[in-house]
Amino acid sequence: MKKILLSVFTIAAFVVYAIHQKNEEASVKVVASQNLSSSPTPVATDTPAQSAQSAGGVPPTDIPTEIPTATPVQSGMYKNGTYTGSAADAFYGNIQVQIQISGGKISEVQFLQYPSDRGTSVEINSQAMPYLKQEAIQAQKAQVDIVSGATQSSLAFRQSLQSALDKAKS
Repeated sequence: MKKILLSVFTIAAFVVYAIHQKNEEASVKVVASQNLSSSPTPVATDTPAQSAQSAGGVPPTDIPTEIPTATPVQSGMYKNGTYTGSAADAFYGNIQVQIQISGGKISEVQFLQYPSDRGTSVEINSQAMPYLKQEAIQAQKAQVDIVSGATQSSLAFRQSLQSALDKAKS
């Protein structure tokens, strides 16, 4: 009887663990996809008056028929130019970035140094570097998400990028 109860308990624990892992994996995928996707920009297709006309009604006279134009975006917080960050230790080598600032914002990120003397380093960095560049340009700051499997490279990227941004502050 004890063997049967122990077996049932073991199987139940495994099932609960499997369900927990599946739910945790699904939530991680959702978070990752939310971070990478950009929020859609709403586009006005017609004015309220045009909407009323297309619905068969009479357009109200007190609603403006023109869509207000957007106010100019304030220029970024960095001085235009090219700035090189300090080299940061990524355990298997250094990472150093150079940024291009245009219109007060990060427009380009280039890697000047990165660990590339081992096959594993090349593989990891070839996958992580495009993601880190994209995140930095999108976030306009050094505090970007850490790439899973490339933690040391991600931390060193952040450090070098912050160094370059500090030089570019206006």
